[in-house]
Amino acid sequence: MSINYDGLTNSPKFKNIGLYIVLDAVFVNLSILTALTLWYGGSIPGGGYITFNSSVWKWYFHAAPFAVVVSLVVYALFGFYRKIWKYADIEELIKIFLSQIIIFTALILFDVFYISRLGFIDLPKRMIAVALAVNFVLFVFSRSGYRFIKRMYIHLENRFIKKAGTKRVMIIGAGYGGYNVARSILQFAKGYENRMAVIIVDDDAAKNNTSIHGVRVTHNIDNVPRLAEEYEIDEIIIAIPSADNIQLKRIMDNCTKTNCSLKMIPPMSDVPENGNFHRVLQEVKITDLLFREEIEINVEDVSGYLKGKTVLVTGGGGSIGSELCRQISKFMPERLIIFDVYENNAYELYNELKNKYGDSINIIIIVGTICDKALVKRVFETYRPSAVFHAAAHKHVSLLQTVPKEAVKNNVFGTLNIAEAADKYGADRFVLLSTDKAVNPTNVMGATKRITEMIIQQMAQKSKTKFMAVRFGNVLGSNGSVIPIFKKQIAEGGPVRVTHKNITRFFMTIPEASRLVLQAGGMGRSGSIFVLNMGEPVRINDLAENLIKLSGYKPYEDIQIVYTGLRPGEKLYEELIMDEEKDSMQKTYHKKIMIAKPMNIDSKRLESLLKKLYRSCSDGSDTIAVIKEIVPNFNNMENGADIKVIY
Repeated sequence: MSINYDGLTNSPKFKNIGLYIVLDAVFVNLSILTALTLWYGGSIPGGGYITFNSSVWKWYFHAAPFAVVVSLVVYALFGFYRKIWKYADIEELIKIFLSQIIIFTALILFDVFYISRLGFIDLPKRMIAVALAVNFVLFVFSRSGYRFIKRMYIHLENRFIKKAGTKRVMIIGAGYGGYNVARSILQFAKGYENRMAVIIVDDDAAKNNTSIHGVRVTHNIDNVPRLAEEYEIDEIIIAIPSADNIQLKRIMDNCTKTNCSLKMIPPMSDVPENGNFHRVLQEVKITDLLFREEIEINVEDVSGYLKGKTVLVTGGGGSIGSELCRQISKFMPERLIIFDVYENNAYELYNELKNKYGDSINIIIIVGTICDKALVKRVFETYRPSAVFHAAAHKHVSLLQTVPKEAVKNNVFGTLNIAEAADKYGADRFVLLSTDKAVNPTNVMGATKRITEMIIQQMAQKSKTKFMAVRFGNVLGSNGSVIPIFKKQIAEGGPVRVTHKNITRFFMTIPEASRLVLQAGGMGRSGSIFVLNMGEPVRINDLAENLIKLSGYKPYEDIQIVYTGLRPGEKLYEELIMDEEKDSMQKTYHKKIMIAKPMNIDSKRLESLLKKLYRSCSDGSDTIAVIKEIVPNFNNMENGADIKVIY
C-alpha cells in the first residue's frame, strides 16, 4: 500500500494546520518582543525607563527558539491542530489558558537553569506574565477573531438596533438543543435567516446569568411572558427535545400568554443522527397544544380480529374513516372495503394504500350511500365482512338543524341498514362512531347519534354480532372541524369567527380517534359504549388565539377575533357521559378508555318509534317531535338565544 503525500499536503485541512503552525511561531515571538519592548524600551509601572540594549537582544535570541518549539509541542499535545475552531466553547478557552501557563512556565525554567547563567540580563519574571497575556490574546484571536467580531456586532445590534424584517428570538432551553439553535442563528444557517437570538430561558437556576454564544441565559420559564414583552420578542423557539408532556404543557401555557409566533425542535427520537437541529426545526402544530398522551393500541387485541379478515369501513374516504383504513391496513386484513358516497376521497385513499401495500391487501371501493338498502345488502352478501366500522354520518350541527329529515335518513336509517346487514350476514363485530353531542343532545345531529347508540344497544340484545359504540369529542383537523375553518379565515386576513368567548369543547387528534375505535373493537363488549378520557375541555377562544399565534400573527392586532353568537342547536359546553350512565361507568384495562354498561332498551317500543320516525321523513309530520319521543332528554335549541350562558 502506498500513501499519496501530494494529496495529503494539498488538502485544505493540511494547509490550515500549516498556517496555524506559522502563526503560532510568529505570535510567540511577537508576544515576547512586545513584553521586552514594554519592559526595556518604554515606561511601565515600577519599571522606570531603561534602554533596550544588546544584552536584551541576546536573551531574546536564546529564549525565542525555545519558546517556539515548546509552544508547538504543547499545542499539538492539547490537540489544537485537530480542532474545528468554529465550534469552540468555554472549555477550549480554559485549555488555551492552561497551555500558555505551561509554555511560559517552561520559558522561566529555561531562563533560570540556562540563559541566566550566560550573564545576559537579570530577567524580571513579571515580564513573562506580560508575554503570556499577549500570546493568549493573539492565539485566541487567530482561531476565533472572526467569530468574536461577528458576535460583538450581533450583541451590539441585539442591544441597540432592530433591523426591519429581523425577528427577535427567545430560546427556551439552555441545554444542547438551545446551544444548537443559538449557534444556527449565529451562523445564519438555513431556516434561521433574519433572526436575532436575544435571550435564553431555562429552569436550571445554576445556568442563570451565564451565556451561550454571547446570548444571556436567565432563569425560570414562568417569566417568559414578562421577558417577551421586556425584550420585544417576535418569535419563541422551544429547544428542549427531551421534554415530556407535563413540561411542554407548562412551557406552552407560558408561551401562549405572549403574542409571539412559536417554533420548536422535535423530540429526540425525530432528530437526525448528525444532530442538525436547525434542519428539522418545525412549526408548533395546534395538536401539540393538547399535551395528552395519545392512545396506544394493544396490538394483540387488535390484530386478532383484523389480520386476515374482511373489514368494512363506511365513510372510509372521510378524515376519520381514512385514518381508520390506514391503521387497519397495518394489521394486514385479507380484504379492506372502503364504502363512501364521495368517490374522489375514496379513490385517493385507494391509490395511497395500493402504493404502500401493493397486492398484499385486496382493497375494494364501494361508491354509494348507506341509505341505499339494496346496495348495502349486496355489499354484505358478496363480501361477508367480519368487522364493520361505521363512520359514515352527516355531522354539521347548524346545517342539520335546517334539514332534520335528511339527518334522520342518513344518520339513523343509514346506520340501521348497516347494523341489520351486519347481523343478518354474520359479522363478528360492529363498531359505531358516536359523539359527545349525543349526550343530553341539544341539536338534531346529536339526537340522531343518540338514536344510533340506542339502535346498536338494542341490536346487541338479540344478535350474535358484537355491537358497540365509541363516543369522543371534536376531532382536530377533520373535515368541517373548527381548525380548517380558522386556518382559512386566518389565511384570508381574518377575522376569526368564534361563536362565544366561553364556549368549550373536548378535542382529540385523528390518530387518537382511530386508535380508540380499533381498541374498542378489540375489547368486544357487546352493547357497550366506550368513552375516551379526554382530559380538560379546551376553550375555543384560546384555540383561536393560539392558532393565530402559531400562524405568525398577533391576535387582536394582525388578526381580529369576533364573536358571532351561538348557532342553532349549539351548546356552550359538551359532556361525554349521560346522567343515567354516571353510576355505571367502569374502568377498562386501558387507562384512557372508560366503558358505560349496556342499557336495557325496550325493543318493541324503539322499533315502533323508528317506524313512526321513518314515516315522518316522507309524510310531512313533525320529525322533531318524534325524535323527542325516542330521546326524552333531547332539548332542541333552535337558536342561540335559548342557551343559558354558564361562566
